Amino acid sequence: MSERAVLHYFNGRGKMESIRWLLTVVEAEFDEVYLTTREQYEKLLNDGSLMFQQVPLVEIDGMKLVQTKAILHYIAEKYNLHGKDIKERAMVNMYAEGLIDLMEMIMMLPFVADPKPKLENIESKAKERYLPVFEKALTGPVYLVGGKLSYADVLLLECTLMLEEKFTGILGGFPNVKSFQGRMIQIPAVSRFLQPGSKRKPQPDEKYKKTVMEVFKITGPLAP
Repeated sequence: MSERAVLHYFNGRGKMESIRWLLTVVEAEFDEVYLTTREQYEKLLNDGSLMFQQVPLVEIDGMKLVQTKAILHYIAEKYNLHGKDIKERAMVNMYAEGLIDLMEMIMMLPFVADPKPKLENIESKAKERYLPVFEKALTGPVYLVGGKLSYADVLLLECTLMLEEKFTGILGGFPNVKSFQGRMIQIPAVSRFLQPGSKRKPQPDEKYKKTVMEVFKITGPLAP
């Protein structure tokens, strides 16, 4: 039995949430060490644990992994959620990276001075650029690539739930995506993750924002 992964990040969603989702779907148990002080972050820096001086950091299989996409790729490869060959992997990665781009826009909302125009831009791009791609891909197939669950499917579920938190009814014009979401939440591990008391994090609040800004010594909005 492999050791439990250890996740080093804030007690909030951010870039670690997709990693939590993926570990949950593959039913890999993990522990979390929450960053709450600048001193903790500096200790990780001084220990040489953060290759590019950034979190997320995941300790897994005797390694200290950084960079969100690299971590996701490793977990996906380990648990056979990365396509059956090089062409499928390319498709999985394209879908996944598009979803990461969209989710990162949502992640930035707590740190901008005026979120309203950002929200409008996110809603527009979700409806016009991103969701149509997945609606088309799911016309017939149960999963995005190769008729088999991949980590891109996991990210799509996460992303649709994030979008619905911000824009009620946004999936109304995308019935294939909505049906996909309905199927995915029936997976027992996913169903448990969506219940209160799980390791899924809530939407970011002022405490999360304050902690991130203090740990990274951010003094003002990251964007207008």
